[in-house]
Parts: sequence; structure tokens; C-alpha cells
Amino acid sequence: MLEVDAITAGYERHKPVVRGVSLTVRPGESVGLLGPSGCGKSTLARVAALLHRPDAGRVVVDGTAAAGWRHRAPRAQRTAFGVVFQQPRLSADPRLTLSALIAEPLRANGRADEVPEKVRESAARVGLGDELLGRRPHEVSDGQLQRACVARALILEPRWLVCDEMTAMLDASTTAALVRVVEDYRADTGAGLLAVGHDKALLTRWCDRTVHWSELEA
Repeated sequence: MLEVDAITAGYERHKPVVRGVSLTVRPGESVGLLGPSGCGKSTLARVAALLHRPDAGRVVVDGTAAAGWRHRAPRAQRTAFGVVFQQPRLSADPRLTLSALIAEPLRANGRADEVPEKVRESAARVGLGDELLGRRPHEVSDGQLQRACVARALILEPRWLVCDEMTAMLDASTTAALVRVVEDYRADTGAGLLAVGHDKALLTRWCDRTVHWSELEA
């Protein structure tokens, strides 16, 4: 189970954007978090994925409280998450080819020997052809780059997915394709999903249940 418990968090001292928020995602469950822009849902998503240290509260991953954040999180907890952000061009190193981008988590975790096979598998999962893997971000569309970012998020076979406005920059066909990729992955692995957004219709169709930010605020 993924639990965020009484989280208060922000980016400036004494100016939290999240105040006393709690949320639970069960294994295999998909939870949609709805709310207007600027309400704090992206901050909560980053806390849940161990990417941002909260000012108060705790995150519990599979029964164990988080013991660190970002690179200081224990590897077993850090690699339990796959994260996809809203803007792929801000989350992708422009110097890397798509192949190298997808391979980043493997190399960072000492699994470079698995790169060729795993990259091919992950690229195929999201519908990226071999002809695109040698290109850099500026040489592909937003949709193609986001496909690579989803492949990167899945390559370590995480138990938890956090998708923060994953489809906000995409057209309808690419949105449908990537939602299907995530749903197929969940069906195959039993992973849990926290999907953040403000598109109520999409999250209602996509998720087992949806929660509005106003229901969580202390």
C-alpha cells in the first residue's frame, strides 16, 4: 500500500502549498487526483514518489515509512516508483538520445548490461520504433518524447506509478495510446497508480476512483 499521511509541504519556509493532506492507494488500484491548477496536487505527487521532502507527515511504501528523499531514499524504495511528468521537454536531458533517456534508470542502478534488451522491450511497449531511438528530444514530437518518458518510467518494472498530468500536452490519439500502455502494465503487474490531473472526464474513465483536492485539505 502507498500511504501519504498528514503531509504538509512547500518550496519556501513557512509557506506550504500542501497542508495536512492524506491519501492512500492500494496495490493494483488506480486513483485519480482532481483539482485546479496551483492547488498543490503536483507537490503531493512528488512527495508521494519520494522526490520532494515534506515539512511534516510521512509516506509509507509497502508498509515501510520512507527513509529518505530523492537520491537519499533507499534503492528499494526509490526504484519502487515510476514517474511521468506533464512536460516531457523539462524532464528529458536534451543531450540524450531517446534510447539513452529510456535507459537512464538502468544505468543509475548498476544494470547497464541489461540496457539493449530492456530498452527495446520498453520502447516497443509504448510504440516507439527503432528509427526514433537514435534521435534527441529536439528531433521528435512532444508525443514521441512523452512515449519515451513513459518507457523510462516503466523500465525498472515499478510497483507504483505516479502520473502527473501525463497527457496534458498530448493529442487525443496519443493520450488514448499512453493511457492504454499504463493500464496494460497495471493489468500485467498489479502496480498501483496515482494519476494527477484536472480533466475529470479522463480521470473518471481511467481510474477506479477519483478524489477531488477539496476533499483532502485539512
